[in-house]
Amino acid sequence: MQLSKRLSAVAGLVTPGNRLVDVGTDHGYIPIYLVSEKIVPGALAMDINRGPLERAKEHISENHLEDHIETRLSDGVSALKAGEADSLIVAGMGGGLVVRIMSEGREVLSGLKEFILQPQSEIETVRRFLQDSGYLITEEDMVLEDGKFYPVMKAVHGTMDYESRIFFKFGRHLLEDKNPVLKKYLEKEYLACLKIREALNARRTENTARRLQEIEEEIKDILEAKKYFD
Repeated sequence: MQLSKRLSAVAGLVTPGNRLVDVGTDHGYIPIYLVSEKIVPGALAMDINRGPLERAKEHISENHLEDHIETRLSDGVSALKAGEADSLIVAGMGGGLVVRIMSEGREVLSGLKEFILQPQSEIETVRRFLQDSGYLITEEDMVLEDGKFYPVMKAVHGTMDYESRIFFKFGRHLLEDKNPVLKKYLEKEYLACLKIREALNARRTENTARRLQEIEEEIKDILEAKKYFD
């Protein structure tokens, strides 16, 4: 099975040999790929909606993996039992939902070894939640697919203390590793902010002052992040 760039980045962070639980599995592509390639011995594919879960079942059956991948209807990890998995994947959903799943499932997730997260929004919120909740981000990746940027992160139980706001916004590992896709993202965002600032300055009013201040802060953060690539 050929995965998309986004899903490949997610799958690439799973530790070989671990038992997997994929929350919000949708079509079940990641579990199917990881089991087919013998990267993981087995997986649980979970989704809150019956439609996607039925599609996942069909794809699992087509690949003759019924003995290795189990599907479960589940809101977050509510259907996960202690000791059933080592690696959690939560990908392709908003950052707020990622945080809710991690928060509500704290008890059962305490027994897992690693957490691969790919939030579609509120990335900074997710990173701050991980720091505040006893997790350590150990790896990050970022891919560009169909004009969209997708950050992916792996966390384990531990502690971290990000001293800079840009680490939360853009990813400490992505910055320190000089990730080329992050560089493209920063350049795109910088140009976008400059255009917005120009437009706000052209029609400056009391109402635009606050927005202008936000843009200036954003530009400042981007310029600080871009220094890692100099």
